[in-house]
Amino acid sequence: MGIDPAVSAFGQIAGTTVMALPLVLLIDQPWRLAAPGAVVWGALVGLALLSTALAYIIFFRLIATAGATNTSLVTLLIPISAILLGVTFLGERLSAAQLGGMGLIGLGLLALDGRVFSRR
Repeated sequence: MGIDPAVSAFGQIAGTTVMALPLVLLIDQPWRLAAPGAVVWGALVGLALLSTALAYIIFFRLIATAGATNTSLVTLLIPISAILLGVTFLGERLSAAQLGGMGLIGLGLLALDGRVFSRR
């Protein structure tokens, strides 16, 4: 349709915000809640800038350079990063099953990529 992907993403987020706003006002009634503190505003700004804006920029850059199929393969890394973050920051234990699962995901990514196996 000739629409820039970033403009399309902004339109989706803005449209969803407009649709959700009446429900927020009706159900949560934010005028009755205590005003949030500086920590809450800082977290909100961090989520908006890092987890949304920067993530969209990186996402569309990846699509432009690596293609949609390769970019979608990144979702296979989410379980691995979640496990490693849990081990690193929450003191969770890493089991043999989790290591095996990480290995299977790695082999799957190598197979999908095809470059390693095509050299053999």
